[in-house]
Amino acid sequence: MSPLADVSHQLRPGWNIRAARKLSLLAAATSVLTMALACSGDKGDKEPSVSVQVVPVETATIQHVIKTEAILYPQQQAAIVAKISAPVQKFLIKRGSHVHKGELLAVLENRDLTAAAQENKGAFDQAQATYETTTAASLPEEIQKAEADAQQAKQALDAQEKVFESRQQLFQEGALPRKELDQSQVEIVQARNQYSIAKRHLDTLQAIGKQQELKAAKGQLESATGKYHGAEAQLSYSEIRSPINGVVTDRPLYPGEMAAAGTAIVTVMDVSSVIAKAHIPQADAALLKIGDKGTMTVPGLDEPVEGTVTVVSPALDPNSTTVEVWLEAKNPKQQLKPGTSVQLALTAKTVKDALVVPASAIITAPDGSSAVMIAGTDGKAHQKAVKLGIRQDDDVQILDGLTANDKVVSTGAYGLPDNTKISVEAPAEKDDKGKGKEAPDATKESPSEK
Repeated sequence: MSPLADVSHQLRPGWNIRAARKLSLLAAATSVLTMALACSGDKGDKEPSVSVQVVPVETATIQHVIKTEAILYPQQQAAIVAKISAPVQKFLIKRGSHVHKGELLAVLENRDLTAAAQENKGAFDQAQATYETTTAASLPEEIQKAEADAQQAKQALDAQEKVFESRQQLFQEGALPRKELDQSQVEIVQARNQYSIAKRHLDTLQAIGKQQELKAAKGQLESATGKYHGAEAQLSYSEIRSPINGVVTDRPLYPGEMAAAGTAIVTVMDVSSVIAKAHIPQADAALLKIGDKGTMTVPGLDEPVEGTVTVVSPALDPNSTTVEVWLEAKNPKQQLKPGTSVQLALTAKTVKDALVVPASAIITAPDGSSAVMIAGTDGKAHQKAVKLGIRQDDDVQILDGLTANDKVVSTGAYGLPDNTKISVEAPAEKDDKGKGKEAPDATKESPSEK
């Protein structure tokens, strides 16, 4: 029996119909409230669950990659400057020309320098001839003459001594007057003096005169040689040659224009290899060493270019307190242009068989500690403190706290209380571009069911 019929059955004579309707509505509301309370009581008996996504802890190779920006520089560069001021006579190259070390690139006006070099060459030849004559002819003749003079003086002295001895004997016998004996004694003294002078002259030529004569001749030759080499050097400055192998990247002048001393007239770059120079924090630079590998992402190239670390500066940059690092890469097709801004990825450390979880699974506490939510076999999520290692893209190495058999909550862990009951949902599918797509809704009617 309906509440309205029950109330109508209980109406006494004299009650009106409006009152009967009010009582029936009250009874209906009481019935609905009772059913709602009954339903809520049934749901309270079941523990609520939270939908999450779960992934297993993986074992993989992970790398510590340092990413930074850098500028490309040539392996070598030479801005060739003119050492003299002179008009450009001719250029033998143009921009983009490939040149070799020692190759003639340009010639400056040099007629005056050619004449000066020729004049000094004549003076040099003359000084050389004088030196050879002095060392081979003059000195030996003088020495030979001095030796003859000394020998002649010695013979004259010996003869005067014999004459004096003979006269002295005759004087003692009374056969010679005293005057002739004294005259013979004077002649001996004169002969001895002549011999002494000749002997001293010979010794001087042999000991001092020869050295001084040679030194004077040698000095003249060296002076002439220096002037001649100086004139040759000035002449060579009019010929501009490349000091390296490379490509001509700049040639600001034209034939006939004045090349000023100290101003670059040709720039040559060796771009067979390029160097990416970057400045990175000291903490990251401490992990790098010469020989480490890296890649550079260059605008316009589809694939990154591989390179090797060749320089890790031992000192900090005083302005930025960073460390300069060079990554050198081969450039056989000359696709890498100096001055280009590139993105570097330097591999500082590689760990094999590391325990890895998604970065989205890491929970960071206010005190800086890290934890993850483990999906337990009891259907609940349990918070576990972990120690982190290397991070690469969306993967994080776990040093301590997990095993390879654990499963962690990758989506929905943030703000999830410990020991919360969870229900695992399938991860979203990815399209061809790697973007997530909505999972199919089982509640929607399929075309076959229509």
